[in-house]
This record gives sequence, structure tokens and C-alpha cells, in this order.
Amino acid sequence: MEARITLLVDGTPRTLTVDTRTTVLDALRNLLGVTSPKKGCDHGQCGACTVLLDGRRANSCLTLAVAHEGADIVTAEGLAGGTPDGGLHPVQRAFLEQDAFQCGYCTPGQICSAAGIIEEAAAGHPSTATEDLQAEGGIELSDAEIRERMSGNLCRCGAYVNIVAAVKQAAEAAAARRGGVPDPAEPAVEDSPTAESMPSHREERS
Repeated sequence: MEARITLLVDGTPRTLTVDTRTTVLDALRNLLGVTSPKKGCDHGQCGACTVLLDGRRANSCLTLAVAHEGADIVTAEGLAGGTPDGGLHPVQRAFLEQDAFQCGYCTPGQICSAAGIIEEAAAGHPSTATEDLQAEGGIELSDAEIRERMSGNLCRCGAYVNIVAAVKQAAEAAAARRGGVPDPAEPAVEDSPTAESMPSHREERS
């Protein structure tokens, strides 16, 4: 049996006809050509296919596409498009700066999962490693918290130490932004000249 569905993929509505047994992963990769999520184990055990589904991380290989009509799906590729300047997402930048990958096959799933756990912790959702359930302003992502929350994402290259460092860097940057402190590693978008501001800039230089 087939069904006609629409998914919002990385900010773009995509309408397609799927077999009702088609997973979100197969719909993305085989029908829409979105290859950022990777097919690893295809059994929900490796995390390579992780995407953000309506804001929550999910194993797309275990999720039926027809069950998510109208869903907002964000892949690692789409994370970059969600930044104010269209540049790298803070998690992506942290993975690069911390050298948190080797072959890169698991990296898109790692990045989506990392972005997801940062929001989960900020919202106060506990894990089995959480000690203080009453922490104000969300749960601090300690090394233990990060390891527990990222445990569903496997890296055969063994880049775990750097992955933890990358997630911690991105989490600290996110906490600073929530506190109104700009991330020094991010470009200052507000300082970029605009059509209205350019004349005044020219006057200052003259």
C-alpha cells in the first residue's frame, strides 16, 4: 500500500509517495536524495541515521515515514542552514575544532544527537547519569552526562574522547548564548554592513 505524504526536510517541504513500510531513513536517502543520515546497522543500534524529528533526536531507520506526515526533519546538513549567517552550526564547528571524527561515516548522526542532547539538557530532561534533578537553568552536561546521552551513537574509529570535548564546547557556547553572552567563535552578524548602514560607513571613512 502506498501513501502520499509531505515532510519538511531541512526547511523545505517535500511531497512524495511512499510504501507504508518505508522508513524515514529510506525516504530521505532513496526517494529525496538527502544522504546526510547514514545507514549503518539498520536496526537502531548504531545511531548513524540520527536526525532531529520535530526537535527531538530519533533513529530514522526505525521510524515509518507515513507516521510522520507534516513532520519537521532536520539532518546534519540542515543544521547549518538554521544559523543566522548560514554558516556552520556551533555543534558542527565544535566537531571540526576538536577533531571529533575520523572516517566521518557516523559524524552526521553524532552531530544531530549532540544538538539534540544540548536542548534536552537545557530543558531539564534527566538521564541515568543525572545527579541534580533540581538544577536551575537546565542540567549541566558533564563528561558523564555526555557519555551517557551519546551512548546510542557508535564510532568505530574510536573518536569518543574528542566527541565528548566537542559536545562540551558546543554546550558551553549554547549556555553562553542563552545567558546573552555572544559566542566569540561566531561571526558578528549584526556588524555586517546592510543597505541602510553602508552610507554612514562611507561617511565615517571619508
